[in-house]
Amino acid sequence: MTDPVRRPGRTRTGETEPVRTLERGLTVLRVLGQHGPLTLGDTARHAGLNASTAYRLLHTLQAQGFAQEWAGLWRVGVQAFATGQAYLGAGGLIPAAKGEMQTLVAELGETVNLAVLQAPDVVYVHQEEGRGLMRMFTQIGARVPLHCTGAGKALLAWQPAEEIRRAVGEMSFQAFTPQTITTPADYLAELEQVRRHGYALDNEERELGVRCVAVPVFDGGEQTVAALSLSAPSSRLPDASIPNLAARLQRASQSISKRQTAP
Repeated sequence: MTDPVRRPGRTRTGETEPVRTLERGLTVLRVLGQHGPLTLGDTARHAGLNASTAYRLLHTLQAQGFAQEWAGLWRVGVQAFATGQAYLGAGGLIPAAKGEMQTLVAELGETVNLAVLQAPDVVYVHQEEGRGLMRMFTQIGARVPLHCTGAGKALLAWQPAEEIRRAVGEMSFQAFTPQTITTPADYLAELEQVRRHGYALDNEERELGVRCVAVPVFDGGEQTVAALSLSAPSSRLPDASIPNLAARLQRASQSISKRQTAP
């Protein structure tokens, strides 16, 4: 019997170790994006690494332009920005959504956001600011817990049951206001209501005085790829206005889905 042929230079350790290193490097980059600028020690603490490992990873990222250091503080480098611009490229989610979002702002006057799922958070990837004196603003790339946002509910409600269970199991259910949902049972009941109505509502659950209506954006099938949301001061989003706003968002969502799948 002949021995199985092995590929030269490929061992089990050699296959897994670079992946682990890459994972740690991306974790450091994400930490800088979320919390930076940071000292070396704070970077290591947020990333769950020892200082020597964090030091090596930071300098590797710096050599490639993904991190930069000034006066002892580390922050995201310009190459991270340049690479991230690929997400805005033609044929992607944001180009498909941008025109519809601008139309919504022109019609309704309120801020419109586009968000994607990265459990246990929602990540905002595009925003068109409203026209009012009091405008809602969310930093692009900001991560917010799924349980306290309309976008988060809309993103999760139509996911497979196993994905919902996994995401709910990772949630902290931190109370940001007296309106925040703080138990898994109540949140699952809320998702059922979202599916029934076809839209989600953030009723001052993240910030007092702010409400948000959100709908899912589907791909060509039944997979939720994003959430489209409209946010405004609570005084400008009374209960009576919610169904009509949700219907308008749903029409925009359908247009975005068609643009994504158009040849």
